[in-house]
Amino acid sequence: MIIGVPKEIKSNENRVAATPAGVYEFVKRGHTVYVQATAGLGSGFSDDEYKTAGASILPTIEEVYQIAEMIIKVKEPIESEYDLIKPDQLLFTYFHFASYEPLTMAMIKSKAVCLAYETVELPDRTLPLLVPMSEVAGRMAIQEGAKYLEKPVKGRGVLLGGVPGVEPGKVLVLGGGIVGTQAAKMAAGLGAQVTITDISLNRLRYLSDVMPANVTTLYSSEFTIRRLVKEHDLIVGAVLVTGAKAPKLITREMLKLMRPGTVLVDVAVDQGGCFETTKPTTHADPTYIIDDVVHYCVANMPGAVPYTSTLALTNATLPYAIKLAELGWKKACQQDHSLKLGLNVVNGEVVYKGVADAFDLPLSSVEKFL
Repeated sequence: MIIGVPKEIKSNENRVAATPAGVYEFVKRGHTVYVQATAGLGSGFSDDEYKTAGASILPTIEEVYQIAEMIIKVKEPIESEYDLIKPDQLLFTYFHFASYEPLTMAMIKSKAVCLAYETVELPDRTLPLLVPMSEVAGRMAIQEGAKYLEKPVKGRGVLLGGVPGVEPGKVLVLGGGIVGTQAAKMAAGLGAQVTITDISLNRLRYLSDVMPANVTTLYSSEFTIRRLVKEHDLIVGAVLVTGAKAPKLITREMLKLMRPGTVLVDVAVDQGGCFETTKPTTHADPTYIIDDVVHYCVANMPGAVPYTSTLALTNATLPYAIKLAELGWKKACQQDHSLKLGLNVVNGEVVYKGVADAFDLPLSSVEKFL
């Protein structure tokens, strides 16, 4: 198969979809890999390293899309890429379709095969290609939240860990999945008082067992959230509904219950956000303020730590990408049910229920394409 690795062009996105080690694995199996010039520089990989691994370097993104049968990326295509995508071309990347209708409609129009990292799902309901970036984003949520609690950037002026004689800051984590767990661990490690909420009692039991003493677990409800937002300094939105829009757990009205300088970090922004006032931001301009509450809603948080993120992501995606290259997408999805669940849009038709429901589009059976 001919594989293309374009340079990511979303604002401040420095990750790359394949490392030189990954390229080597494709090439040694007889596949051809084209990498756009400087695609790996942001993550610390030079063009020469890709050449040594067996890739050919192409100067422009247009050439990569034109020649490749499978495009592997990190982030969803942006508007300038839409017209480069060809019918039947396989795109393997994060899409988060349910949060952005123009992207969905553009991919339907392209008649490409869109296989989304975030909906590849194992039998135990875990999301193996979302986990590594969720781990990064969960930990970063506390790192960034702690920074924006500082007074010069309009935060409350709270040090999360406190100091002797002064109580530590309070962190509320909404959602006990991968993001929430990593956020709670990081916040607890800094010495903050942490509350983590979820609607799964089994998950809360697990978290209660593994978390340190400064983490409290609570069953989530609107009443509970309304009470908690009044007293917490940093609130992390870490709720995920696979392939669908995130629920709005904090309304605009609730902002008035918070103390001035409270910081909201919405890690669910890729799926539309779990705060009513969420709007996507970038690393170049990461925050905005509504009702004296600081919002941090960067849609590609792991892009700020690209060396770590690229290695973590490709560790997870490479085995699946190799399977797609070796077998072709149809046979690979026939043989691997987890990969089949990654199919969202195929040849102009939506085949993933969460995407169809988000925009009231007709849902086609994925089986008709396999």
